[in-house]
Amino acid sequence: MYEGLEKEIVDQNVYDKTVQRFREAGIRLPKFSELANPATIKEKYGEALAKVDPDSPDPMNLFRVHWHNGDDRREITDVPAHVVLPPELTGVKAKIIVALGNRFPMIRTHKVLAAYGCLVPQLLAGRFDPTKNRAIWPSTGNYCRGGVAISRIMGCRGVAVLPEGMSQERFDWLEDWITENKDIIRTPGSESNVKEIYDACHELSKDDNNVILNQFDQFANYISHRTVTGPALERVFNTVKGDGALRAAAYIAASGSAGTLAAGDHLKQKLGAQIGVVEAQECPTLLYNGYGEHNIQGIGDKHVPFIHNVFNTDYAIAVSEAGPDALNLLFNTDVGRQLLRDHKGISDAVIEKLADFGLSSIANVLAAIKLAKYLDLGPDEAIITVATDGGEMYGTEAAKAKETYFGGQFDELAAAETFGQYLKGVATDHLIELDRPGRERIFNLGYYTWVEQQGVSLEAFDARRDPEFWNNLMGYVPVWDEMIDAFNQAVGQN
Repeated sequence: MYEGLEKEIVDQNVYDKTVQRFREAGIRLPKFSELANPATIKEKYGEALAKVDPDSPDPMNLFRVHWHNGDDRREITDVPAHVVLPPELTGVKAKIIVALGNRFPMIRTHKVLAAYGCLVPQLLAGRFDPTKNRAIWPSTGNYCRGGVAISRIMGCRGVAVLPEGMSQERFDWLEDWITENKDIIRTPGSESNVKEIYDACHELSKDDNNVILNQFDQFANYISHRTVTGPALERVFNTVKGDGALRAAAYIAASGSAGTLAAGDHLKQKLGAQIGVVEAQECPTLLYNGYGEHNIQGIGDKHVPFIHNVFNTDYAIAVSEAGPDALNLLFNTDVGRQLLRDHKGISDAVIEKLADFGLSSIANVLAAIKLAKYLDLGPDEAIITVATDGGEMYGTEAAKAKETYFGGQFDELAAAETFGQYLKGVATDHLIELDRPGRERIFNLGYYTWVEQQGVSLEAFDARRDPEFWNNLMGYVPVWDEMIDAFNQAVGQN
């Protein structure tokens, strides 16, 4: 019923050609269970990995497609990199725990995990021929970079489809990694223009050699994050908890493709954490069936992703683009850091980690603060969230924000105003606690994208109402791991 959920080889000829390509390139695929528990990778490959450049298209970097890379992105750590934000910064008593995504290889964001997860099942089933097919990666910027990186490693062409208004840093990276200039397709608009991406993919799909790997509807994206990201965040929480009585109150993630939200299903199952989904106040699709434009890059809008487990979501929270735009300056300028250090009592260790927050990462943090205030959480309670990417992807956006909000001059007064307005001043507005009718409303909104526009059958659409549908997806993990073992053996990399 759903593409990308095969449990067996469907084209032996394509499969055999893929095996030959990987044999020639010396590529071994990591199992999903290995990425979920990188201690097994460290034991086997830790010494060899330490010698591999994490920013190169080296096949060994597939074994870094997890959360356990150290600050140097070479070593494998027992606990993923993270930071616990103090009350002096957040203004709430609860602990805000943030896992850092810019330790991932090649693209410095966890979207490379989603790309790996979406392509590998196609390879294992013989549905993707790397000797002739082009992998089409529709995204608002990071997933397509992950897809291009994975494509390079596997010796096939990857095509990035993304809005023309995304940060220049994304395009600079893509231009360094693509094999042909025409493999970057710029669609109209910016963050909110996801349908325009789909329209471009419809045109590309008319060529049988193009395989569309749409993160918004590929259940392998959901499975990858529930399998890999979920346990990684659980490990982070248990480390912060130690022997204490800390309670995991909630998990927060932006809507995006809804892949990262899947980690919340794991955390709810294991820790009892509620789940909050974040979107832009300027485009409040989930809260108010609204629309608009914004600059919180990386979260997608104007639709409900097909792989969003809506009926397991507890809160919808909107954050204005002005907060991440301004705080990007506060966290990444000398004057901003000096204010945090000298006047707000923030430690150098925390300030250093704030540079690891990109725009959507800051939005996640602001939403976590909102929810902590709404729930009146105390010091023995925590909200878990992720920093999808780091500030290094938004230097040009910071320059734009300086002009837009501060007339080109970000000084001590501007830094103080930013802290007061966008951190201390966080309110609980534009936050909805979802009941059954609220979840029904959001779920039903997806009908117009997936059934009417994208041609999904009503049966396939409605099947996702059942909680067991989502739990049963996890049964693919051991099957795919067995297929990976068989594939690696055929390649000669067992």
